[in-house]
Amino acid sequence: MQKPLLSTSSEDHEVIWKRTLAGHVSAFETLMDSHFRLLFEYGLKFSDDEEFVKDNIQDLFLYVWEKRRNLNTNIPVKPYLMASLRRMMHRASNTALVYNPSLENHPTLFDVKFSVEKEYIRRETTRLMSLKLKTTLEKLPPRQKEVVYLKFFQELNRDQIATVMNISPQTVSNLLQIAMKQLRKHWKAQFATSSLMLAN
Repeated sequence: MQKPLLSTSSEDHEVIWKRTLAGHVSAFETLMDSHFRLLFEYGLKFSDDEEFVKDNIQDLFLYVWEKRRNLNTNIPVKPYLMASLRRMMHRASNTALVYNPSLENHPTLFDVKFSVEKEYIRRETTRLMSLKLKTTLEKLPPRQKEVVYLKFFQELNRDQIATVMNISPQTVSNLLQIAMKQLRKHWKAQFATSSLMLAN
């Protein structure tokens, strides 16, 4: 009996990708099944229209299948699919992302609501600290927010983030550095406020 293709490891995703490009229908189905939720959640960061996001994901997979003979077999699959969906959605909505400092805080560029899993909150102090961190993260400008999301929530490296966002690796580092500086600044301010309230 053939071993199921479904897996979460990057090595197995690469095998699935190569088999898809070689024309194996079962591998293509596995590729779609294993990446749909990730792409759907990422797409919702740019649009709250679920049907629009789903249509773009379907168009992306259709493109992959139709162009499979011309696609690179040796690429990191997850960043490639995320970057492709990102570009496709911007083209489809006629709001292509222009990396201009004046658009840094534009509300339609990228939006993510950082969540805190309940099972990780065991005590009231931990819950309050987690909620403060969540609030702080959501105050970041869109591009900084996206870098943090891709780095810490999707666990992509600098080069992969650069691929997804279509920017240079150095720009990724700069955005991440600025974001972390802002997080530390807000965190210290909130911590100082909380300490003052407790003292009173």
